[in-house]
Amino acid sequence: MSGNSFGKAFVVTTWGESHGKALGAVIDGCPPRLRLTESDIQNELDRRRARGAPASTTRREPDKVEILSGVFEERTTGTPISLLIHNKDVDSKAYEAIKDTFRPGHGDITYQKKYAIRDYRGGGRASGRETAARVAAGAVARAVLDQEGITVTAYTLELAGIRAQKMDLEDVEKNPFLTPDRDAVALMEKKIEEIRTCGDSAGGVVEVLVHGCPPGLGEPVFDKLDADLAKALMSIGAVKAVEIGVGMEAARLLGSECNDEITPEGFATNRSGGILAGISNGDDIILRAAVKPIPSIQIEQKTIDIHSQPTTISVKGRHDISAIPRIVPVCEAMVRLVIVDHLLRQRVLG
Repeated sequence: MSGNSFGKAFVVTTWGESHGKALGAVIDGCPPRLRLTESDIQNELDRRRARGAPASTTRREPDKVEILSGVFEERTTGTPISLLIHNKDVDSKAYEAIKDTFRPGHGDITYQKKYAIRDYRGGGRASGRETAARVAAGAVARAVLDQEGITVTAYTLELAGIRAQKMDLEDVEKNPFLTPDRDAVALMEKKIEEIRTCGDSAGGVVEVLVHGCPPGLGEPVFDKLDADLAKALMSIGAVKAVEIGVGMEAARLLGSECNDEITPEGFATNRSGGILAGISNGDDIILRAAVKPIPSIQIEQKTIDIHSQPTTISVKGRHDISAIPRIVPVCEAMVRLVIVDHLLRQRVLG
């Protein structure tokens, strides 16, 4: 297995590289008769695009999607859905000078060790550009979830050390950082500009909320719902940790503090994050993904070249200052893929 496919009942395979001709996804297992148009997918891709957000790259990809198969008269047919996104704004010149030098924090050195060959242009397959295909596939998954009344909403909980204090989900799509705290926007923007001026980058935290998920999703032992959700988010290149419910805080609580007491009306609290024993319990599922800083920075760092000789590097070119906010719809997409996969494994959709 090459590791380019995800899911068991709703299987997604992505392909393509950052500076290649195109990238895309193939989805196998999508139920038939769902309404799906290129506009539905485009709406999600537009949320991921760099559109002048303070932390985003100057690379301007239109990310125009084409549905090549699996849809007829705006309805899914039950056959594989193939999606194509052309790369239009590629500029590889900045990578020529450092093609033989391993960039700290990137997959250059590990790809070289594994394959003895790598596409050095923008990171190739290891680039965050690959996530456009995930978002496109996630838009197909959303068509399934909409039918079931399940919503997945992601937002920026923290950026560059500034954490949202308010939780108004209606504000998420109204600001460039996709945060639910409008008062935090100015602080985030100021901090990002300071970091940009220094030639550095920043990380943050994305929180994902799943509402309307029925109880009973998840398989015993190795295919637990929380295990698959954690894998889905950890498969995103910039994500270094995942929490569910109270997450790491559970290690500091007593059992009496951590347990969610059960009443005839349901659970009194939701410290479990909507999942018990790897199976959804009907409450909201709450996840958080820790996003590392973008590794491409202008500050000079020590490294080695392909001959293991010591050198230094300062990475030029068009790079995000932070993966946030563009990673927010990527997290949404991966969570949608998992929920749909487990829905299809659990029952026949109505």
